[in-house]
Amino acid sequence: MNRLIAVTAGATMLLASSGAWAQSASESTGVNSALGVAPSAQDFVTEAAQSDMFEIASSKLALERADDATKKFAQQMIDDHTKTSTELKGLVNGGKVKATLPTDMSDDQKDMIEDLKSAKDDDFTKQYHSDQVDAHEDAVDLFKRYGEEGDQPELKAWAAKTAPALQHHLDMANDLDK
Repeated sequence: MNRLIAVTAGATMLLASSGAWAQSASESTGVNSALGVAPSAQDFVTEAAQSDMFEIASSKLALERADDATKKFAQQMIDDHTKTSTELKGLVNGGKVKATLPTDMSDDQKDMIEDLKSAKDDDFTKQYHSDQVDAHEDAVDLFKRYGEEGDQPELKAWAAKTAPALQHHLDMANDLDK
């Protein structure tokens, strides 16, 4: 218990004292999420864009390999995440948000795609379902935190507007195995 308190206190002091670097390190390690702290605008843009890339890539695989119910879900993920990706690009490229868009998924997301590619039949569907729940849990958390306490008004408003759709995706993903 004391160790947890010390780590939390240390992370909080690091966040307070080190500016953007601390936020980036804390966001990537999950400390910001555990503390309920909003990510920096750059961290939000990076994670939101990478999440969209993962959703689209993994769902394209599901269109090729999954059952009909999963394919229907996958098509909606492709459509919806293509839309949010376009909206986010418009905010950044239009100068309304000061951040840089990533050009690729994270290494962990690339590994998840490779795992999906190598999965066999039923294992593919189970893994895709599990990945969708995990990815949408992370996305809902990210968008809610930035939508409540983000530092760039246009991006904050967009995150708050988009969060309910992501929650709906999470609910749908949780229902896939029922």
